[in-house]
Amino acid sequence: MGHKYVYQFCEGNGSMRELLGGKGANLAEMTGLGMPVPQGFTVTTEACTRYYDDGRTIAPEIQAEILEYLAKLEETTGKKFGDASNPLLVSVRSGARASMPGMMDTILNLGLNDMVVEGFARFTNNPRFAYDSYRRFIQMFSDVVMELSKKRFEEIIDDVKAKKGVKQDVELDTEDMKELVRLFKEFYKKEKGEDFPQDPHTQLMEAVKAVFRSWDNPRANVYRRMNEIPYDWGTAVNVQSMVFGNSGDNSGTGVAFTRNPATGEKALFGEYLINAQGEDVVAGVRTPSPISKLHEEMPAVYDQFAAIADKLEKHYKDMQDMEFTIENGKLYMLQTRNGKRTAAAALKVAVDLVDEGMISEKEAVLRVEPKQLDSLLHPQFDAAALKKAQAVGKGLAASPGAACGRVVFTAEEAKEWHARGEKVILVRLETSPEDIEGMQVSQGILTVRGGMTSHAAVVARGMGTCCVSGCGEIVVDYAAKCFTLAGRTYQEGDWISIDGSTGNIYGEAIPTVPADPSSGPFGRFMAWADQYRQLKVYTNADNPRDAAQGYAFGAEGIGLCRTEHMFFESDRIKAIREMIVSDNVDDRKKALAKIMPYQQGDFEGIYEAMQGHPVIIRFLDPPLHEFLPTKEEDIAELADEMGISVEKLHNVIDSLHEFNPMMGHRGCRLAVSYPEIAEMQTTAIISAAINVQKKHPDWNMLPELMIPLVGDAKELKFVKDVIIATADKLIAASGLDMKYEVGTMIEIPRAALTADEIAKEAQFFSFGTNDLTQMTFGFSRDDAGKFLSYYYDQKIYESDPFAHLDQNGVGKLVEMAARMGRATRPDIHLGVCGEHGGDPTSVEFCHKVGLDYVSCSPYRVPIARLAAAQAAIKNPRA
Repeated sequence: MGHKYVYQFCEGNGSMRELLGGKGANLAEMTGLGMPVPQGFTVTTEACTRYYDDGRTIAPEIQAEILEYLAKLEETTGKKFGDASNPLLVSVRSGARASMPGMMDTILNLGLNDMVVEGFARFTNNPRFAYDSYRRFIQMFSDVVMELSKKRFEEIIDDVKAKKGVKQDVELDTEDMKELVRLFKEFYKKEKGEDFPQDPHTQLMEAVKAVFRSWDNPRANVYRRMNEIPYDWGTAVNVQSMVFGNSGDNSGTGVAFTRNPATGEKALFGEYLINAQGEDVVAGVRTPSPISKLHEEMPAVYDQFAAIADKLEKHYKDMQDMEFTIENGKLYMLQTRNGKRTAAAALKVAVDLVDEGMISEKEAVLRVEPKQLDSLLHPQFDAAALKKAQAVGKGLAASPGAACGRVVFTAEEAKEWHARGEKVILVRLETSPEDIEGMQVSQGILTVRGGMTSHAAVVARGMGTCCVSGCGEIVVDYAAKCFTLAGRTYQEGDWISIDGSTGNIYGEAIPTVPADPSSGPFGRFMAWADQYRQLKVYTNADNPRDAAQGYAFGAEGIGLCRTEHMFFESDRIKAIREMIVSDNVDDRKKALAKIMPYQQGDFEGIYEAMQGHPVIIRFLDPPLHEFLPTKEEDIAELADEMGISVEKLHNVIDSLHEFNPMMGHRGCRLAVSYPEIAEMQTTAIISAAINVQKKHPDWNMLPELMIPLVGDAKELKFVKDVIIATADKLIAASGLDMKYEVGTMIEIPRAALTADEIAKEAQFFSFGTNDLTQMTFGFSRDDAGKFLSYYYDQKIYESDPFAHLDQNGVGKLVEMAARMGRATRPDIHLGVCGEHGGDPTSVEFCHKVGLDYVSCSPYRVPIARLAAAQAAIKNPRA
C-alpha cells in the first residue's frame, strides 16, 4: 500500500485539519458524532502539493485512488456513478486548513450527462427538477472548471425568460429547462471547440484539478499574503454525495449560525429557501425566510436542527456557521465551521462563553483576532445605507475606518474647508510630510499611488484616520480641481465616501456611526489580555493629542516621539530654515534658540499627557533638505522673507541634494556635524522634564533620549557626551535629583552586528525595524512596491517585509543585537518602535526573542496588547 491520498469521511476526525483541510476535518468530525452527513471522501492537501510538484498534473496513482474511493461511495449509497437508472451525483468543494475567500466555488450535481439526466428524471419522478439540476451543473462546471463567462449564462436565462414573458426562474417549466440545457451546451461548444464532457469520471478529475488550480489564483494569493497563510499548505478537495434541496416543496436549503454573527447574541440566526439549491441562498436571487419560520413550516426538522446546532457549539466550544439541506423532509448537515463574526460579536461571544463556563479566560483571549479590534476603534458606515450603496472603485485598504466628505486636492484647501466647518476627503497622487496638517483635518485620505506602507498609509494609521491608497484607476487633474473614476468626473466639493477597511470607494455620501470601544465587553476582555501578557506596549506619538489617545487605549509609555514632525508647523518651519541656510555656528545657534521654546512646550504637553509614564524622545532624524521648498515660487518667496538672494538659497538647496537621502546626511550624522542641534534638543527635553517634575512632585520623571541611525559606538559616544554636558548642567541648576537615560535606535545592520560595543554606551536599544528592513534588504520602502509584486508572483517572497517583520533575516539581526546587548549590559531595555510594533505576528516574534516592549501608533495599541497576550499564552517564557 503506497501513500494514502484519499480518506472517507468516516476515516478522519476534527484534528486532521492539516491533511483534510478545515471542511474535510469538520465533515469527518460530524460523521463521527453520528450526525446526518451525506457521505463522501476527501482528497488531501498533500495531493495538492503533489499536483504542483508534478507540473500541475494529478499522478496516475492518485487518480486510481480517487476512483477506488468513488467505488466505496457507490457501495455506501447503493447508487452508481454514470448509471441511468439510479445515478450517484456528487458535489465537489475546496477546503483549505484556514477558511479562505477566493478559493474555488462549489460544483453541484456532478455526474449528470445527457443520458443520466433522463434516468434521473424517471427515478425522481420530477423531470423539471432533473433538468434544472443538469443546467445548473453545466453552468457551474463551465464557469468554475472551464472559466467561461458566468455572465453569459445569466444572459441566456434572461433571454429565455423574456421570450416566455416571465420574471422568476421558478416560472420556467421542464421544456424551458431542456431548452436551457441545449443553449448552454451550444455556448460551451462554441467557446471551447468541443462538446460538454459526457463521461462523469472526466468531469470529476477536471473538477479536482480546478480546485487545486484555484489555490494559485490571484485572489487567493493576495488573501494569503495579507493573512500570512503559507503557499505550501495547499487545499483539500471534498467529494460528497448530493442531497437535493430543489426536489420539491418538502425540500430546502439554508445557512445558520448558532449565535448572531453581527452582535454575538445567543440565538439561532440564519435563513433558508424552500425548493432551492445552496447557491440560491448565497446568490440572493430569491429572498429567503428567517430560520425561525422553519419552526412553523417543518417543526420536527427545526427541532432536530436546533438540537444539532446546540450539540455542535458545545462540541467545538465556539459559535458555528452551518450549511444544511432538507431532502423530502429529511435533514442533512453539509458543513460546519467556526463562524466569521464582527469584532463586536467576537468580544461578546468570547466573554459569554467564559460566563457560560464553556471556555477559560486564556482560551477567550485566544479567540479574538487582534486585527479585528481595529474596527471597534474607528467610525463605521451605517450598515443599512452601505447595503444600498454601489462601490465605484477600489484601492488598498491602507488604514481602517469609514469616511464621508467633500473632495479637496491640497492640504491648504483641506484646512480652509475644515475651518468653514466642512467635512473633507483629501485626494492626492501621493502625500508627503508637508501635507500633514491637511491630513489631520480630513475625514479620510485617498491616493492614486503608494502601497500599504506609503507615507499616506503610515501617517493615516498613526492618526487613526481612514485611508485608501494606490487606486491607480483614478486620474487626477490638480489644475482643473477634479478627478475621474469609472467614467465619472468628481469636482472639488463633491461628496464621496471611502472605506479604509475594504478599500472601497463610493461616489456618494454614506452616513457614518462613531466608534465606541469602551461599551460592552471590550474593557473586561482587554483586562484579561493585560493580565496574561509579558511585553509592555508603548505608543508612537509626536504631539500631546496622539499621546493622550495612545494613553486612553492603554499605552504604558511612549516608545518613539519623533521631534521633526513638530518642525513642519508654520510658525516653526521659518526658524528651522534660518538654521539651515546659516553658514556659521553663531547664526545656527541663534536660529535654534528660536525653536527651543516651541520644542520645550511640545515636550511638556507630551509629558503631561503621559502622566509620568516613560517617554522616549528621538533626536532629529530626516535629512535637512526635507524642510526646504522645492517649487520655484516658494523658493523666491522664502529668499525674500529671509533677506537673502534667490541664488544663495538655490546654492543651499543644491548643496543639500543627495543621490540617496535614505542613506545620506541624517540622524546622528547631523548631530556629529552640528552638535548645536543636539544641544538645543537636549535643553528642550531636560527643561521640559524639570518643569513637569516640579509641577507634579509625585511623578517619577525619567527622560529617555534616543539617538537615531547610529552605526558605531564612537559615534554614539560623541553625541552622548554633548547630551551629558548639557543635561547635567541644567539638572544641577534646577536643584532636582533627576536621572535620565541615553539610548539608541538599532536601524543600521552594522549597529546590530556591533551591539556588544554599542551597549557599553547605550542604556536602551529601540529597534527601528522600518529602516532596519530597508537597509538589510537594500530596498527603499517607497520604491519597493514597484517591483515586489513580481517577487510575490514568482513566490520568492510570500509577504511584504515592511508589513510583517522578516524573521529569517532582519529578525536574526534583532535577536543577535538583543543577545549581545544584554551580555554587555544585563539591565538594558529592549524594544521595537517600527510599524511592525502593531503587527500581531511581529509582536509574537518580539515576545519570543525576549524584548521588553513594543511601540506602535495609538490606534494599534489595543491590537498589540492582545497580540502580546496571545504570544505569552502560546509561548510561555521560562
